[in-house]
Amino acid sequence: MNRLSRSRAFSSFPVRLDKRKHNGTAVVFMNMGGPSTVPEVYDFLYKLFADGDLINLGVGKFQRFLAKFIATRRTPMIEKYYKAIGGGSPILKWSKYQAEEACKILDKTNPETAPHKPYVAFRYARPYTEETLQKLLDDKVTRAIAFSQYPQFSYSTTGSSINELWRKTQLLDPNRTIEWSTIDRWPTHPGLIKAFATNIKEKLLEFPEEIRNEVKILFSAHSLPMDVINNGDAYPAEVSATSYAVMKELNFANPYRVIYQSQVGPKPWLGAQTAKFVEKIEEQSKGIILVPIAFTSDHIETLHEIDIELIGESEHKDKIKRCDSLNGSQIFIEGLAKLVSEHINSGKLYSNQLPFDCEIGVGRDVFDHPSQLFGDHFEGSEVKNKD
Repeated sequence: MNRLSRSRAFSSFPVRLDKRKHNGTAVVFMNMGGPSTVPEVYDFLYKLFADGDLINLGVGKFQRFLAKFIATRRTPMIEKYYKAIGGGSPILKWSKYQAEEACKILDKTNPETAPHKPYVAFRYARPYTEETLQKLLDDKVTRAIAFSQYPQFSYSTTGSSINELWRKTQLLDPNRTIEWSTIDRWPTHPGLIKAFATNIKEKLLEFPEEIRNEVKILFSAHSLPMDVINNGDAYPAEVSATSYAVMKELNFANPYRVIYQSQVGPKPWLGAQTAKFVEKIEEQSKGIILVPIAFTSDHIETLHEIDIELIGESEHKDKIKRCDSLNGSQIFIEGLAKLVSEHINSGKLYSNQLPFDCEIGVGRDVFDHPSQLFGDHFEGSEVKNKD
């Protein structure tokens, strides 16, 4: 049975949350993560390059061996980067803070599914997916929301995190005691858009009023290999949707473009490349604001790649600024809570797009349809079928 016919075979699986009684709701923030300390860099790089969902090195089962070689070669340089930004990535700190604050709001807005318990699960850094899953089991959690912190869906990012959750669930929770649902994309959610627009407005105030409307706004997202994009990945369309929605909130008062950063290796990646594009326009521009549109907090790509490398080394650094990351933005955190509340109230297990993402996705040991992971699979529970 091929992937398409297999996915159709699951069309009768539940698409709404079951009525099994639960002891609250775990809200699990899922992201790629980053090494919190310098000694964690090698493990982070190895797991990243070993993930065929994120970067397919084209060597099949030998990818893990090649990943060890690449990680060993790159670790000394990347360690220097993390030392330069304070000795580690702040993404865990901000993820914990955002999750905790959002859950406090949810306890007030959604008392029927309280208490809402915050967790963080990273794909390539601690706490790893399996560590967080084991913590959920130890805490006797029976209902959890896998909340992707990649606002724009890609099979390489959100898809990889969900695939890992599927693999670890089979190992650690074979009886399916946890009923999962997921927020797998949210590129134009009002809370996200308003938070970005607010930070951009504040950054624009740092430019002289007479040139403010001429400042170019560059939305910089993490790039992906073109073979991923050519496979039909949703990512570039959703990044563009976020950027357009932010500009609409700003009344299109400034010229803007969407560009991409963090390319690795010789393969073609999605562009235009952030560093090259800025170099191309910086001299004639009166001002430039770089907006990390695909990131929900600061990490190596903002603090080093943009702040130190791109802006710090530019001959025109006086006219280039980076928009503040979302980090502790109250607008953003309230938006996160509202997004989770809307998800709970909708009763849906996943977006209408996710089954299609699974159809065209590629990877190792993955499910064919999201209903295999999401929904109530606990033995003896009643399953509510698709309407």
